[in-house]
Amino acid sequence: MSEDGVSLGIVIPIHAFCQKALRTLSQGSVDIYAAQCKNCLKWREIDTQEEFEEIRSKVAEEPFLCSRKANSSCDEPGDIKYDSSRTWVIDKPNLPKTPQGFKRSLVLRKDYSKLDAYYITPAGKKLRTRNEIAAFLKDNPEFKGVSASDFDFSSPKIMQDTIPEVVEQKDSANKKVKIAKDEV
Repeated sequence: MSEDGVSLGIVIPIHAFCQKALRTLSQGSVDIYAAQCKNCLKWREIDTQEEFEEIRSKVAEEPFLCSRKANSSCDEPGDIKYDSSRTWVIDKPNLPKTPQGFKRSLVLRKDYSKLDAYYITPAGKKLRTRNEIAAFLKDNPEFKGVSASDFDFSSPKIMQDTIPEVVEQKDSANKKVKIAKDEV
């Protein structure tokens, strides 16, 4: 849970890389967006990335409540349970919403060490850094009202207790090795 008592979760399927062929680049490796109710602490699925980003962008001023979602209340069972059947990552609160026309993509590394954040332009180009964003905005004056500071490349925190039992990591010699979860 974050310092303000609210958690914003992103759920990644354990077999994200097996399902890679079924996903498009813009979907990254995110399976489900979820928010935790401030009152009852139950998790509610959030239907779209855009809705999730809206909630996340102002969660400090407007904490998420079950009643915000249609046909939901604290009296109802949660939509999803926090457990190790899927890998969970917790996003930082109050990150800016992705500017209109762009898409934020989070991709889990094979070794589960972190997620990489990218932005996809309306033309489909992947931008990996704030410098690439600034150069793109300079070269595309139609995005005059958009600033490089409107983009945030921070990665959500991977919840260690939801990482699969065995993950493939690289040792110092850059060789792949299998490491048990408790060694991560």
